[in-house]
Amino acid sequence: MASDELGPEFFVRLRSDLLVIGDSILTDRHHASNGNYDPTDPQNQIGGIIPAFSLSGWLRHGMEKVVQEHGGTACHPGEANANFRKDGVYSRDLNAGYHPKGDCLDDDDGIGCVILDLFGGFSNRPGKVMRRPIKFSPVRSSVDYTRGQAEGHYRRINRNVVSRNEEDNREALRNTELDAVGNLDGCWHLSFRETKPEFVALLAAALDYLDAHQTDFMHQLGGARNFGGGIVDCELVNPLYNETELRRVFDRGKGNTNKMDDKEDEWANEYRPEFESALSGCIEA
Repeated sequence: MASDELGPEFFVRLRSDLLVIGDSILTDRHHASNGNYDPTDPQNQIGGIIPAFSLSGWLRHGMEKVVQEHGGTACHPGEANANFRKDGVYSRDLNAGYHPKGDCLDDDDGIGCVILDLFGGFSNRPGKVMRRPIKFSPVRSSVDYTRGQAEGHYRRINRNVVSRNEEDNREALRNTELDAVGNLDGCWHLSFRETKPEFVALLAAALDYLDAHQTDFMHQLGGARNFGGGIVDCELVNPLYNETELRRVFDRGKGNTNKMDDKEDEWANEYRPEFESALSGCIEA
């Protein structure tokens, strides 16, 4: 069976209690709002966009681990000729299952390793996977899961370092504001510019790895990791589902239909083993 039977569009189910993506969350309401905006007001119904940059790095790290577990090495995300100020760190990265970015282009086919083929970024080579941002909204009925959207609740969080002596009575010494999204539940839309069986297998295996290692510091998503941020339940939504079935996945009042169960068996027993074989062959080559 050919991977192009599935089409180029794939959806990743994501659930997280807390995501802190630095200062890159884009809200759909201006923070000034004529002075009426209170970021701590629980009545604020603010949606926005989570850019794909942190999501992409998180997914790529999971894919790199899968390649390494198959006995291969992955392209380092940093350019080999960059002026690294931490040469020791870069060298230790290379010793931990990576090769200098682009070295794999010296292979006979000139395509490079599967990581380079997917993410590109060397010698003006575009990657084969497009990672879209996630649009989120606190209003579940306005979320369109077929467009890679999610339910999520934006808040601006204050973190204070306060004095410890009784005389100053916990006077703030430093204040930091964080943009956060809580109770995120939705999907992330990915598109392959070319749908190869090894790409699909690597995506599914990476999500399994990230889900199993969701509390590992290295594989949490975004910031505030010591405070429970970035612990993500993730899985690949069955690529055989149609749009109606995709929406049903997120309908908390409904379970799988018999046809969806049949597609689960078909994906697990027919498609995925064949794709995993292609991935193993690709890495060995």
